[in-house]
Amino acid sequence: MRKRRVVLGRAQAGSAAAAIALALSLAQCAVGPDYNPDPAPVPDKFKELKGWKVATPSDGLDRGDWWLPYRDQKLAFLLRQVEISNQTVASAAAAYEEARAVIRESQASLFPQLTGSYSFTRMRTGPNANGTALGQRPSTLGATYSTTYIPQASGTWDIDVWGKVRRQIESNTAGAQASSADLDNAKLSAQAALATAYFNVRAADSLADVLRRTVAEYKRTLGIVENQYKAGYSVTNGDVATARAQVENTEASLIAVGVTRAQNEHAIAVLIGRPPAELGIAPHLLPGGIPKIPITVPSTLLERRPDIAAAERTMQEQNALIGVAVAGYFPEISLTGMIEFIGRKPLPFNVAHEVWSYGASATQTLFDGGLISAQVDAARAAYWQSVANYRQTVLTAFEQVEDNLAAIRLYEQQLVLERAAIKDARTAVNVYLNQFQAGTVAFTTVVTAEITLLAYEVTEVNIRQNLFLASVSLIEALGGGWDATLLPTQSDLKKGFSLLPKLGSAPPPLIDPAPVETIGSTMGPPPGPINTQ
Repeated sequence: MRKRRVVLGRAQAGSAAAAIALALSLAQCAVGPDYNPDPAPVPDKFKELKGWKVATPSDGLDRGDWWLPYRDQKLAFLLRQVEISNQTVASAAAAYEEARAVIRESQASLFPQLTGSYSFTRMRTGPNANGTALGQRPSTLGATYSTTYIPQASGTWDIDVWGKVRRQIESNTAGAQASSADLDNAKLSAQAALATAYFNVRAADSLADVLRRTVAEYKRTLGIVENQYKAGYSVTNGDVATARAQVENTEASLIAVGVTRAQNEHAIAVLIGRPPAELGIAPHLLPGGIPKIPITVPSTLLERRPDIAAAERTMQEQNALIGVAVAGYFPEISLTGMIEFIGRKPLPFNVAHEVWSYGASATQTLFDGGLISAQVDAARAAYWQSVANYRQTVLTAFEQVEDNLAAIRLYEQQLVLERAAIKDARTAVNVYLNQFQAGTVAFTTVVTAEITLLAYEVTEVNIRQNLFLASVSLIEALGGGWDATLLPTQSDLKKGFSLLPKLGSAPPPLIDPAPVETIGSTMGPPPGPINTQ
């Protein structure tokens, strides 16, 4: 009898193994479209590349440290703090870790779910222990006691026959890659915003320097006018008042520059995760010209910008979700199994009974009122939306590059002419001031010339400021030092590999709370000639 039971068990086990093998063989396919990235509108060359030299592979921006060509140690120090303590970047890093965790959640659906239980029962049968009538003594005659231990294990396995889970994993993995690109884009955007604010601070310092020098010049002019007035020359009290008003108005403008400087300094503090009170940046002049920026062919831009990479990964994410929706048309196949032991000892040895079972089931939706069809249509529409967003992101990228190429080229031309105008205006001021002292021209001629000179000098600072801001925007539009090889691969993500330190229960700490050391130098030499491309 025992031998027959063993033979039956082997036959049943063979049928179970055959069922599992069949299910696994079916699970090699995955419904839904395989991903092929849609083409992006890429031009053959940049329209505004006139005067620029196309960079060779060795001319590329340093990976990550795109700010090194500016040769500014303070800027480099501040930009590195963005990656450490900028809260927007920290939020994007947490979002990336969440995306990685979602991959593991989906991967868990590929495996069976096993549960175990252990029950203990103590039972007594026999006469009532409290007696059968009032006043009688309790009796235990005929009572029996029994103890039962029942360990049990059961499992359920939803076989991914149609690839629904694998498509979901594909979607989540592409989404994690997009999240990684979003993290890099957030870091690049924050660094570009900090560099913009930094050069605004330097422009404010340069403008303040111009105004201080102008105040000194106006005070000398005021002294000349007062001496002329006291000597009885043809100078009126109105001329003295005009000269004094020039000094006062320029001093007021100098104070107003401090507002802009303070606001940009506060913005830098927030971008590095500090309260504004903990950051001080000593005055320093804006350099005379921007560094050389390498420009590559347009096709490489698709591999250089993290926002384009994020948009492209989102296309695969949405494409895989079409397969998830299509899998709803097919039945869900599940395997179940259970084994249970019943005995009088705590461990499952020498048990009196055993109970086991296994089975398979298939569930198919027969009528849903068009729900699955609508879900498939919605998934396809979401995919085409991601395609349109990707193409728009690419077009915007080329627009930004073209805008900044044109801006830099034209600002350089404007700066050359403005510096020539400053030279001529200064000559006019000196000539008119000498003629005024000689009594051949009225003081209003000097005032007009001085106002013109100051306006030209302020414009020259603004042009240099715009030139630096355009250079930062161009580097950002070119992707900084980023490229697509920095994205984590799908195989690494599926293995749980992370390029970031693992986040704990608490947010990452801020950098050392000590105030940032300010720059020692105050004012540098006057700006030199611009570095043309």
